[in-house]
Amino acid sequence: MATNPTYTISDLAREFDLTTRAIRFYEDMGLLQPQREGPGGRNRVYTSRDRTRLKLTLRAKRLGLSLTEAKDIIDTYDSPRDTGPQLRKFLSVLAGHRRQLEEQMADLLANLDEIKTHEKEARALLGKIDKGAKA
Repeated sequence: MATNPTYTISDLAREFDLTTRAIRFYEDMGLLQPQREGPGGRNRVYTSRDRTRLKLTLRAKRLGLSLTEAKDIIDTYDSPRDTGPQLRKFLSVLAGHRRQLEEQMADLLANLDEIKTHEKEARALLGKIDKGAKA
């Protein structure tokens, strides 16, 4: 009979290029729930479920979700297998982040246009100064 794989905190830190402190923080946030073994329960033992939750947490972070939003979404996947509500919640969160990023992009593009205008004006003034210096 095959056993489910387990991982140490160092295994996960190495695999996902994280510090053990970051993994403990995700545990404190309720994203991971390792079993405890050894004297005083000092050794954390992570399951495949924890590994998957960590992977999803990191993906959510890359998408710009807060850890609270990530936890809410990931927790829905632990509920019974009715994926409709899970997908609706995920789409709703993603739509909100898309709007936020599009607003930020519009602001950045406006700032770039303003910089280009100032650069053009400064070059024109410098050109006049340089012509005056040669005369």
